[in-house]
Amino acid sequence: GIHYVGQLREGAPMRFLLEQLTEGQLQWAPLPAAFDAVLLGEPGAARPVHLRAGARRYFEALKERFPHEAAAIDAFRGLLKSVDRGTALLLVLKLLPLPLARWLCRSGILSRLSAFCRLATRSLHEVVAELTGDADLRAVLSYILPTYGAVPSRASFSLHAILVNHFLGGAWYPRGGAGEIAFHTVRVVQRAGGAALARAPVTRILLDGHGRACGESRRAPRRFPPYPHRDSPLFHALIPGAGVSVRKGQEDVNIFAPVVISDAGIFNTYERLLPAEARALPGIQEQLRLVTPGEGGFSVFVGLNGTKEELGLESTNYFIYKGNDMDQLYGALRFPARVAASRRLRHPSASVSSHRMRRYLESSREEAAENIPFLFITSPSCKDPTWDMRHPGKATLAVVTFANYEWFEEWRDEPAQRRSDDYEDAKRAFVDTIMRTVYKLYPGIEDRVEYVSGGTPLTNQHFIASAHGEMYGARQDTERLRAEAIATLRPRTAVPNLYLTGQDVCLAGFMGALQGAVLCAGAVLGR
Repeated sequence: GIHYVGQLREGAPMRFLLEQLTEGQLQWAPLPAAFDAVLLGEPGAARPVHLRAGARRYFEALKERFPHEAAAIDAFRGLLKSVDRGTALLLVLKLLPLPLARWLCRSGILSRLSAFCRLATRSLHEVVAELTGDADLRAVLSYILPTYGAVPSRASFSLHAILVNHFLGGAWYPRGGAGEIAFHTVRVVQRAGGAALARAPVTRILLDGHGRACGESRRAPRRFPPYPHRDSPLFHALIPGAGVSVRKGQEDVNIFAPVVISDAGIFNTYERLLPAEARALPGIQEQLRLVTPGEGGFSVFVGLNGTKEELGLESTNYFIYKGNDMDQLYGALRFPARVAASRRLRHPSASVSSHRMRRYLESSREEAAENIPFLFITSPSCKDPTWDMRHPGKATLAVVTFANYEWFEEWRDEPAQRRSDDYEDAKRAFVDTIMRTVYKLYPGIEDRVEYVSGGTPLTNQHFIASAHGEMYGARQDTERLRAEAIATLRPRTAVPNLYLTGQDVCLAGFMGALQGAVLCAGAVLGR
């Protein structure tokens, strides 16, 4: 779901684009001025740092909390401005002809001219450590990293700067909830003659005899050559199986079209939906080598009996950390200790204190369930102005943290929503630890809980088809933000008439996926 989105003030370019896509029917509600709060310690024991809408108020609030670090905060703000001026380069590299884009990347010109490129391959940990020795301030400057899913030692500073800049003007939430985005978008698609199929998973991409993902569509744009009707024998002679195959009940149904656009993610599209001969194409393998799966997520959804006033809930999003050294808390993401040892990996920020702390994602599932280092806690019902009218006397909370896919992998072949008691017990261990912190943040809800539901990386795999239970598709790290990787990961693929769209084309999150869609539309239409 969507927790919140920035850069949606009236008249903003992305607000205008969303209004065009939904014919002005999708409405947005602003979050309070203090849209985010950071806790470095347990609720009740740690004093929250509130992040406020508006660049001036945002940085003034930081200086009030860290009065002796004004110079570091000003330097951080200056870096944000430098990156912001060069962010357009991210799109330009994807629009230029690939040979020219690669020449620019390899020439060194981009790093000399653009702060965005210079800082893209520097880690957040490295840059922030140069600004200040105050560990609490370093943590607060880094707090938003869960919104793209990488720890400071691997996160690109430029990507981090994009996210901070994204929310400097405040945050918004869709009126009626995140489902309104799909609801209003689908209606526009249907009025244009399209269709949205539910419970019809794509099982494979169909290619013609020339290896092209192309086919017949009655509403095909004029730029495509006219094809015979799909019922004609001539059609099947010319295009022997091209488009996509979807599962309807127990049978596969072939849907033919002149262009196939995939928002299934780069791993699903290439590794699961393409036939082996297409997957082996050099262009496909080149893109796959540039990316690795992002981090898995664990979610908890809480239903409450009572209004937000009765329960003491807030619209503010809470980022709760157990300490101020996030790298040591998380450890080596995606590499359990046994794997790290076998590959002779050493965590970039390893220190004496890190040996005294069992790092979360390196530990066993049982240890991790008792030592969750980070929680994102939010109340969707508080952020939606229409909630009380639609669900009077009720409220909701959502909680998100990181989790290793490997912790739950042993149950992957069991049927979803009917997995064994062992799986439910493993899940419950995480839920219980998470809820202890939630009750400390909102003590008024403890006896008002109607239901609690936990979701593991396997849940993500089932409901959103993430290949490894990841929250944000391909990992958003310094490798992903290298100029050559940016230029190479583009909508047009090595399979003719097959295009990628969404966040794996651009950046993670709602706005990153939207920008990926704009790039894809331009590539398909040749504009």
